[in-house]
Amino acid sequence: MERQNKLVVVRGGGDLASGVVHRLIMSGFQVIILEIEKPTVIRRTVAYAEAVFAGTATVEGLMARKTKSVAEALECLKAGIIPILIDPAGEYLPALKPKVLVDAILAKRNLGTFRDMAPVVIGLGPGFCAGVDVDAVIETNRGHNLGRVFHEGCAEPDTGVPGVIGGFDYQRILRAPADGVIRNVREICTNVICGDIIAYVDNKPVVSMLDGVLRGLITDGLTVKKNLKIGDVDPRCKIEYCYSISDKARAIGGGVLEAILYFLNKESEN
Repeated sequence: MERQNKLVVVRGGGDLASGVVHRLIMSGFQVIILEIEKPTVIRRTVAYAEAVFAGTATVEGLMARKTKSVAEALECLKAGIIPILIDPAGEYLPALKPKVLVDAILAKRNLGTFRDMAPVVIGLGPGFCAGVDVDAVIETNRGHNLGRVFHEGCAEPDTGVPGVIGGFDYQRILRAPADGVIRNVREICTNVICGDIIAYVDNKPVVSMLDGVLRGLITDGLTVKKNLKIGDVDPRCKIEYCYSISDKARAIGGGVLEAILYFLNKESEN
């Protein structure tokens, strides 16, 4: 692969975005992640966004590091480290000049990604329209079409219902009971039972609705809004799942890889 075709910028460093990043790097691409100052990531043990707070983060053997400039980011790439830049508006894109831009924020709406930002622009999930604001859309909803590439039209609309894992859907999600600052009292990768207090938002408890493993919990001390998703309990009770990329993230990563190769092959034919 020609060097100028290798650079991909991914907006967002959550667990699904990190699965995409990992697959692209293992397929020979170079990736730079753009994040916000205080990402509200749930599955922090498999999310490169954790480097925003900790300085570095490693997911299945690949390390990411928080960087402060384009020059520092490019040095990280040379060293085989995934750079993360704090850049919510994409202001570094003109200097980075990526071949591909992937919006993996998963906000269920377009927060400011458009086709003129890179030669190839890909959006994940609802909020994007292929052929209008992006070149391709990847389906993120669990089911028959998960990971499918759309070259026209949109992904399925947001259902508001979490995917079923171990026979549970909404019960496995922890949400903020009020506006306020979160104070965690349990740690990711620990076993919990129904009724356990996982955290407090100000003085209001966040309680698990089932038995399982605490697979995700947002960073302690962040300010949250009422009903924001702040945690995830996995009823399969396998602690090792806390440290590995999910089936959903791998499927979405495969869709992104397919879309990129489609456009690169199309370009080489011309």
